[in-house]
Amino acid sequence: MKNEDLHKNILIKKGDFFIKNGQQNFQIGQVLQGVLRGFALNNDSEEITTHFFIEKDLVSGNYVPNIPSTMNIQALEDCKLSVANYKDVFSLVNTDSELTRIILANFQKLNQQNHSRIEMLISGDALEKYKWFLTEYPRLLNRIPHYYIASFLGMTPTQLSRTRKTFYQQM
Repeated sequence: MKNEDLHKNILIKKGDFFIKNGQQNFQIGQVLQGVLRGFALNNDSEEITTHFFIEKDLVSGNYVPNIPSTMNIQALEDCKLSVANYKDVFSLVNTDSELTRIILANFQKLNQQNHSRIEMLISGDALEKYKWFLTEYPRLLNRIPHYYIASFLGMTPTQLSRTRKTFYQQM
């Protein structure tokens, strides 16, 4: 099987899901166009945004094949993804150095983003969190609703609004 035969393009309409929490995870995708968010529900059934996936990012409900998804992944814009079956992709990893490089680079990026976000959530104040978001996700600010950004940064929409006001007053 050739790398080109592995994937197919799919469209996901705004508001629709790539995968839902608890569903078996057989696919891995790459975002070609659009923005998706990963989220989970807390004990009060509130949605907590945990990830944003933008163009060129790999997206999956769980990065371990054949394990149920640990999050919901929803399109925030109409999206185009290139998707492939995990089993097929990983059967080629040892023989296709370019595929291996792409997957490794994406996993490293995801790991760095997760580590950086956890560190910021633990130690950063609201203004530091907002500045971090602008640095890590500069193209998202005007593409997605701010209440998702607030959730992602561990604050309320009101706190985010106040933080944005402070940020722009300091400029």
